[in-house]
Parts: sequence; structure tokens; C-alpha cells
Amino acid sequence: MSRYKTMFERLAARGEGAFGAFLMLGDPDLETSARLLDALVEGGADMIEVGIPFSDPVADGPVIQEAAVRALKAGTRVDDCFRLLREFRQRYSDVPVGILTYANLLTARGRDRFCAGAAEAGVDSILVADVPSLEAEPFAQSAQEAGLDLILIAAPNTPGQTLTKIARLCSGYTYCVARAGVTGVRDDLALEHDILLSQLKALKAPPVVLGFGISTPEHVRQALQSGAAGVISGSAIVKLVRQGPDAVRTFVAEMKAATIRQEPTRASA
Repeated sequence: MSRYKTMFERLAARGEGAFGAFLMLGDPDLETSARLLDALVEGGADMIEVGIPFSDPVADGPVIQEAAVRALKAGTRVDDCFRLLREFRQRYSDVPVGILTYANLLTARGRDRFCAGAAEAGVDSILVADVPSLEAEPFAQSAQEAGLDLILIAAPNTPGQTLTKIARLCSGYTYCVARAGVTGVRDDLALEHDILLSQLKALKAPPVVLGFGISTPEHVRQALQSGAAGVISGSAIVKLVRQGPDAVRTFVAEMKAATIRQEPTRASA
């Protein structure tokens, strides 16, 4: 059983949604990244998503783009990230870890070699943000051969035929964008996901996790009330990196607390 499946089943039994936390590895440096990864788990993150720094992260907003630039300037490379994740896996055997990256990095190293290296480092999944489902077959094959889940992105305006392909190719979880545009902190969400979630459920797609713009506990509650199995918060966490692990740990704890679904209060007799 995969770490994702085990996690979702455990949380469902407790009446909780999943809280996923994102970090850009190497921002501001590898040593700090290791401490920040620990802070995510200590704060209660159920799953972790990490970015491998890339020069043109087209799916990301300015906060994560700037983090990637800082990591690249610090000299962070793919092998450094794999080493960091390998060490993390030695400390935490059960926490699902996914990589969010871009096609150029896989192509430069070779898809099979990249996926094999990620799996050897203890990674559970890979999301290649600039690869549409139309071109995802070879990436899915490389991921599957390495024992990785391939994560694909769906949105409320994704055509039904494309959703069918996404449901067939992806595993672990389905990444659904909470709004149009790139990643980034937002004051509010405009969730119109009822039809999308019902379609994905009918197609037997993996559990839905909402990302893009999740930055407050209220966003977490709204996402779970919409029917999602969990959320991922990225930019809001990356903005706190300069304040150190304590600030990150506190924020994650506040966000995780919002995943606990409250039972209706019974009226007194």
C-alpha cells in the first residue's frame, strides 16, 4: 500500500483532511532546508511537496519563482535535492513526499534516470507542472517503472475527455487548482468544483487535493467543505522561510488544525 493511500485512509478514519506543505529545496540553503522539512512534520503536515529549483517555473507565482532563484544562486542542484530527501526519508519513514518540477530537468537527466533517482531517495510522487495530459504518457511510464505515483493537474474548466485521461494516468492523488492562474497567496478562494469533483469521483480518480492560493485556515476549511480530501499550501509557507523554522512550524500547525472536521453541535434540550 502506498504512503498516500495509507495517509488518506488514516485521516478519513479520524475525520480529518490532509494538509500538504510545500518548500523549495535549497532556499536559502540546503542546511536550512533540512531544518525546514523537519519543521513541516513537527507542525503536523500530513504530506510534503518539494520544488527542485528551475530557472523558468512557469506554473509558479513570484514568491516561489524568487525562492527558486535564491536556491539556484546558492548552487542547489538535482543531486543535492535527492540527497536532502534521502536524509529526510531516513528520519521520517511514513510521510508521503512528492516532487513538483518541470520537464526540462527530467529531459536533461533522462526521464528514467531522474525518476529512478527520486525513488531511490524515498520520494513517492512526481508532478511535472508544464507537461499536459496530452504529453504525459511517457512521463507516466517512467514514473511507474520507478515505482513513483505521477500526479496530474485538473481544473474546473478541464474538458471531460481530458479528465478521463488524467484519471487513468495519475495515482497517489489528483492535484486540482483552487483558482485560475499561477501559485500565490490569495485573500479569498472562488471554489466552483462541485462538477469537477463529481466527475473525478465517477472516473475513480485518486483523491482530490486542492492547491494554488491556499494560505489561511479558512481556505483549508472551504476546500474540505467543497469535497476535497486535502489541500497543499506553498507560497504562504515559502514567504515564512526567512523567519525560520519556528515561524513555519507555527503556521503549519494552524493550517493543520483547520483540517479537523467539526461535528455539528447538538442543540440542548
